[in-house]
Amino acid sequence: MAKITLKNLRHSYLPSPKGAEDYALKEIDLDWQDGGAYALLGPSGCGKSTLLNIISGLLTPSEGRILFDDVDVTDLPPDQRNIAQVFQFPVIYDTMTVRDNLAFPLRNRGVAEARITERVAEIAAMLEVVELLDIRASHLSPDNKQKISMGRGLVRDDVNVVMFDEPLTVIDPHLKWKLRSKLKELHQRVKATMIYVTHDQTEALTFADQVVVMQDGEIVQIGTPVELFERPQHTFVGHFIGSPGMNVLDATEAGGRVSFEGQEIAVEGKVTGQGGSTQVGIRPEFVSIGAAGLPARVRKVSDIGRHSVVEAMVGDTPVRAVIDGEAPGQGDAVHLAFRPDQTRLYRDGWLSTETDGAVAS
Repeated sequence: MAKITLKNLRHSYLPSPKGAEDYALKEIDLDWQDGGAYALLGPSGCGKSTLLNIISGLLTPSEGRILFDDVDVTDLPPDQRNIAQVFQFPVIYDTMTVRDNLAFPLRNRGVAEARITERVAEIAAMLEVVELLDIRASHLSPDNKQKISMGRGLVRDDVNVVMFDEPLTVIDPHLKWKLRSKLKELHQRVKATMIYVTHDQTEALTFADQVVVMQDGEIVQIGTPVELFERPQHTFVGHFIGSPGMNVLDATEAGGRVSFEGQEIAVEGKVTGQGGSTQVGIRPEFVSIGAAGLPARVRKVSDIGRHSVVEAMVGDTPVRAVIDGEAPGQGDAVHLAFRPDQTRLYRDGWLSTETDGAVAS
């Protein structure tokens, strides 16, 4: 296990990059603590896999350094970084039994047979595959194959980091929850440093203690799942995390007063900064329907089980609200109220309010 430090890291796939737009990874400075569970979250093409491949040694960064426990490993090949990696598709030997698949990484490193037997039994018990140990891998279901692939990554107890690159992509949806829960349980038991790459917010928020949200080669926020939901530092985070995502509404600001569709609204804390494109961000969970507030007309109502999502038009702008109980009907005139402590101003996408306990970016 290791603390991982990324210093002034940038990467371009072009031989002579000229500007920021030529970099797949823009400047990244990051510390991952020893034994932590981390997720890299973002849409396809945001740089997640590039960053993972740089950490693993499959790519050499254009600029910057990678350190494991303060030791520079930037120029070391993958086999000298002491890492384990689990990929989208199961990496196992179909002609081997489950037992031999789990034992292979240890045998390959000359570990004593007694220790191999002990470690394979431990991992098989954690993965709940003891009854499959003597079955050929070719006979396993897809979810069990991926379990064994994960087990091969976890069986060594001397690795610096275990990395998961979208490991549940090929798993049936009804089995994903079970494997996500199992992976979280495994981390709590083995205490290895783990990095999980995904575009799926549910996977990231379920697994990780800290989530690194990426967009266009940049890190836009690092935080716990609760922090990302309750106080997005960037409108992308608010939009990407949550279902439905945060309402991001064009607004105007002058002298600390914020207006939306011609009406002044209260926002959290003190407005900071000047100029730029301004938006108000508020999650649908903090928009209520009542007798007072912004006049609106209901365009659509979606029943999502315990709640309803009401989409109403305030002027020409759609606003979503998550409500309990009876929902208004399509076409109804309503009033929308924004909870002030959850209503925030953003400039050019970045949070532009501050409170006593939180300073804007």
